[in-house]
Amino acid sequence: MYNEDDIDLDQIDLTKGPPADETACQYYFIAKARGYIQALAREAGRPMTFHIGTFGCQMNARDSEKLMGILTAMGYVCADTEEADLVVYNTCTVRENANRKVYGRLGRLKRLKKNNPYMRIALCGCMTQESQVVDRLRESYRFVDLVFGTHNIFQFPQLVCRMLESDRMVVEVWEGTDKIVEDLPAQRKYPFKSGVNIMYGCDNFCSYCIVPYVRGRERSRGPQAILDEIQSLVDDGVVEVMLLGQNVNSYGKTLAQHVSFAELLAQVAEIPGLRRVRFMTSHPKDLSDDLIQVMASSDKICRHLHLPVQSGSTRILEKMHRRYTKESYLQLTDKIKKAMPDIALTTDIIVGFPGETEEDFQHTLDVVRQVRYSSAFTFQYSKRTGTPAAVMEGQVPPEIVQDRFDRLLETVQKIAQEECARWEGTTGQVLAEQVDRQDASLLTGRLGNDRLVHFPGDPGMIGRILDVRLRESKGFYYMGEMI
Repeated sequence: MYNEDDIDLDQIDLTKGPPADETACQYYFIAKARGYIQALAREAGRPMTFHIGTFGCQMNARDSEKLMGILTAMGYVCADTEEADLVVYNTCTVRENANRKVYGRLGRLKRLKKNNPYMRIALCGCMTQESQVVDRLRESYRFVDLVFGTHNIFQFPQLVCRMLESDRMVVEVWEGTDKIVEDLPAQRKYPFKSGVNIMYGCDNFCSYCIVPYVRGRERSRGPQAILDEIQSLVDDGVVEVMLLGQNVNSYGKTLAQHVSFAELLAQVAEIPGLRRVRFMTSHPKDLSDDLIQVMASSDKICRHLHLPVQSGSTRILEKMHRRYTKESYLQLTDKIKKAMPDIALTTDIIVGFPGETEEDFQHTLDVVRQVRYSSAFTFQYSKRTGTPAAVMEGQVPPEIVQDRFDRLLETVQKIAQEECARWEGTTGQVLAEQVDRQDASLLTGRLGNDRLVHFPGDPGMIGRILDVRLRESKGFYYMGEMI
C-alpha cells in the first residue's frame, strides 16, 4: 500500500518514462504536472488556483476529495469560487435536470475563461459516461479542456498533464474497467471523518436507473486493502468512516475468496480507535440476517440504515426490476426494528413511475405509514434516455405526479417530525462537526442515527464525540446541551 507521505515527488526521475505500476505511474505524472504548474505560477506572478464543483452522491463527494488531493500535490491552491485557473465539475446524471444544471454552469465558465488566459475547464463523473453528452461537448462546448469518466478517474494526474500539454479538448472516457487504484493523494473535507469506497458499480439494472451504465458492473475491493485504508485514516485522526458502494450489501461477490458485507463490517468495527461506522447504500433484496445481527451486536455501527423502497406497490416494484415485494420489504423492516428498536430508517421514493395508478400510490403511502421513516428522499420520476423505463407505456401526466408528490411529502414530513420528537429529552452521543452557520456560539453535529443537533460549544470540541441532551425537537433537528 502506497502512503503519499512517504513519497518524495522531487526524487521521481522525469527523464525516464512513466513506471508500469499504475499507482507509481500516476505519482510520476503528479510530479510532472507540478513542474508545469510551477512554471505557470512564475509566469502569472501568483499561485495557480483550482475549484471543484461536486454534484450527486457520497461516492462523487469521495471522488472529489481524491481530485482535490491530487491537485494540491501538484501545487494548485484551492479557491472558494469558480474564478479559478482550473475548474473541475464532478457530475451526476441520475436525473435529467442534473445535466441541464451542468450545461448552465458551463455557459458561465465560458465568460470567465475569456478574461483569464490561464483558465482550464475539466468535466468528469457519471454525466460524461454518456456518449451523447460527450458528442454535445465536442460540438457546442469546445472551450472545455478535459473530459473523462468514472472508470479512469485514477488517471487524473496523467490527464492533467495531457491537458496542460495540449491546445485542444482532451477526451478519455472508458466504457468499463476491472482496475481499482486507490493509493493516490486525497484531501478530506473533515479531518475526523471520511468515506471509504469498498466497491464500485452496480449489477441491479433497475429499469429507471442509469447508474449501471455509467458506473459499470460491480467490482469489490479486497477486504485487507479496505481495512488497511481505514487503519491509516484512524492513525490520521479519523473517528468515523462511511463505507461506500452503490449496493454495499452485495459486496464481495466478485472476489476470488468471497467475503460478505456482514463479515467485512464486523472486521471494520474491530479496528482499534475507530469510534463510528456508517454505510450506504443498501438494497433490500440483499440485506441479510447476518448483517442485522452484526449491526445489532456492535456499539460502533451507527443506528441508521438507508433502505430505498422506491415504491410501495408490488406491481410497480416488479416493473422497476427491484426484485422484492411490498410484503417482503415490510417483513424486513419489522425484523430490523425488532433487532434494533432505536434504529432510524431512511429511504428513497419515486412518484409517478410509468403505469403508476392511484392505488399503487396508496400502497406507497401505506409503507411510509407502517415503516415510519426518520426521513425520505422523495423524487418525481425522471425519464432517463437509455433506460427501459424511458420507453414504457403509461407515462403519468405531470399534474398527477405533482399532486401525488405533494401528498407524499406531507405524509413523510409529518411522520419524520413525530419520530424526531420521540427522542426529545434523552441523551445521545454527537460528533461535533462544525461551527453553526447561523449562530457562532453553537456547534452542529450528528447523532449516530444521522439527526442533526445544534448545541452550545467552542470550536476546540470539533471532531469529538460528546454526550448531549436533546433538549428540544425542532421537527427535523434538535437543540441540545452538553452534559
